[in-house]
Amino acid sequence: MAQSRSINKKAAARFKALRKQKLSEQVLFKKLLKGNKTALSQAITLVESNQPNHQKSAEKIIEAALPHSQKSIRIGITGVPGVGKSTFIESFGNHLLAKGKKVAVLAVDPSSSISRGSILGDKTRMETLVKQENAFIRPSASGTSLGGVARKSRESILLCEAAGFDIILIETVGVGQSETTVHSMTDFFLLLKLAGAGDELQGIKRGIIEMADAIAINKADGKNLKAAKEAQIEFKRALKLYPVKEDGWQASVALCSALENIGIAEIWDLISKFEKQNRKNGFFQQKRIEQNKFWMYQSIDEHLKKRFYQDPEMKKALQNQLEAIEKNKTTAFGAAKLLLEKFEKL
Repeated sequence: MAQSRSINKKAAARFKALRKQKLSEQVLFKKLLKGNKTALSQAITLVESNQPNHQKSAEKIIEAALPHSQKSIRIGITGVPGVGKSTFIESFGNHLLAKGKKVAVLAVDPSSSISRGSILGDKTRMETLVKQENAFIRPSASGTSLGGVARKSRESILLCEAAGFDIILIETVGVGQSETTVHSMTDFFLLLKLAGAGDELQGIKRGIIEMADAIAINKADGKNLKAAKEAQIEFKRALKLYPVKEDGWQASVALCSALENIGIAEIWDLISKFEKQNRKNGFFQQKRIEQNKFWMYQSIDEHLKKRFYQDPEMKKALQNQLEAIEKNKTTAFGAAKLLLEKFEKL
């Protein structure tokens, strides 16, 4: 509870700062285009806000950002808690910065409706990365649905691209649906695994393996190195069970130690090879087009759900049908049919 209050205070402080400065959308956007990280943070805060006036401002800024976006590679990074995502991202981010890249780190946190943004802790774990001039780290907003958080993350990606960040790292904190969500907004999907923790078997889940463009076994150092190499062999065998991806890319398994900074350069080389191959064969752009279509449908679904549940008449009708189900006067399907018919007439 203490953490929730602390995080809510931080969010309130960001909104207060926005009201204080009263920056117009145009002024804010001009600063954002110049790579001003404060302006970028303020623009993302508008995107994350549920206040109607903030949402209108965010829509204008997003619309203005579109012509300046699409100039990055979006890398999704996932893995179970304890796999070392934060350490990996810091090591990987610093490697990219040394190559002259600008790196933005965003997070999709499906547990945010409960934890109210526990991912904020990542900023403190990435102590060196957060201090770098060409790095930007932003946790996802808390929300009541993964879809809502994901939509805001997609809009944040566009803003980061408009601000000149050419590498966007999108981290998923949870498990399950969050991997699918992050995969739907990234170009390259990296799955981090551990050796010797039973994680090898857990990793051979069809959905995750199919989505991964590469698997990196982290903490492959010291006493763990032998187990990591054995896990690498197991994962390579598992990958052979799946067909080559539509774009012709064959997922591979790499070893790395984020703590010792081992294998990080090789992972970037692998991602660069993937990008070069997919840009050449046209799948890079085609995938983004398909993702945009997918998110159009998602946006329509979110909007219709919002209208349905927020309409005063529908709220009353929904409560009546819930009571009818409790009293066994109707079925779930009958209640849904009645509610949808009423909604169509509004």
